[in-house]
Amino acid sequence: MPVWLALTLALCWPIAFAAASDFAPVIEGRPLAFPADTGAHPDYRTEWWYITGWLTDETGIERGFQVTFFRVGTGIGADNPSRFAPRQLILAHAAIADPSVGSLIHAERIERALEPLAGAAMGQTRAWIADWELASDATDGPERYRTRIEADDFALDLELVTTGPPLPNGRGGFSQKTPDPSNASYYYSRPQLAVEGRIRLDGTDRHVTGHAWLDHEWSSEIMPEEAQGWDWIGINLHDGGSLMAFRMRGRDGSALWTSGTLRDGAAPARTLVPDEVRFQPGRLWQSPRTGTRYPVEWTLEVAGRTLRLEPLMDDQELDGRRSTGIVYWEGAVRVYEADREVGRGYLEMTGYAQRPDSL
Repeated sequence: MPVWLALTLALCWPIAFAAASDFAPVIEGRPLAFPADTGAHPDYRTEWWYITGWLTDETGIERGFQVTFFRVGTGIGADNPSRFAPRQLILAHAAIADPSVGSLIHAERIERALEPLAGAAMGQTRAWIADWELASDATDGPERYRTRIEADDFALDLELVTTGPPLPNGRGGFSQKTPDPSNASYYYSRPQLAVEGRIRLDGTDRHVTGHAWLDHEWSSEIMPEEAQGWDWIGINLHDGGSLMAFRMRGRDGSALWTSGTLRDGAAPARTLVPDEVRFQPGRLWQSPRTGTRYPVEWTLEVAGRTLRLEPLMDDQELDGRRSTGIVYWEGAVRVYEADREVGRGYLEMTGYAQRPDSL
């Protein structure tokens, strides 16, 4: 999930924010450092921790899920000693994709960072708003994350176990977004997370297992004027590998920039340059709520391979206008090579409903 969604948040919030130049720049060559970089970076304008995945309950029913926490630096109150000054905002989205419902079940929250109500910790992953939380566990053995969401229509309580070290994207974690390298973020992923826990739907708890993907990204830049939106995938491949790829779309629908990170099985990961990634939209679905048309099926040319994306269900539109100000499509997908399923993950599409005017 490119950082542009988080960048949008700062500009859609209805108060006057400081310019991007008032925050720390993203500079190529800064090495990612763990575990410190798993925590918050308040000197940068925007940041998010994003988990998506597939879950199977005890009856064999499959569903998708998403949990995202955003931290947004406002540039307001830097010289104000009051702990109530709105220097940082914390926002969160959570959703379950259930084909029996036919549309996303989702909820959202937004609060100023103010302990103990809401915040994002430095040095180790922990972001929270009241009883919504994503946190890492620094116990012995594989690193673990836990996320807990209690919403009116659903609940999640999941433990996610890592299967390897963080995977930097781009050039050593420096992820360029356009031909201009000043449009960039720091970005790493945690693919192939093993998931176990519970979900609550219709008042009933269900034990679930599955696989998930975590992204963590931070930057101070904003989406350039010539961009309309982006398309992104994070895929856990069945051979144990992973694929992240994105394209930044221009206002005419063409690709301004594409990139990705591919790991085949146990082979070392490699960065994909723009010539190695091509997104080709396929079948369209129209939202009955917003009238927006999204390409919910795709063909991808990736490093000489032809892949096909098919959604778990068509209606995975998320209306985040009460928090982030935008509507986007965020959904579980299957990935095929020829007629063989080779992976599962998530697809995100923005800029189809509208390009935020404030960008």
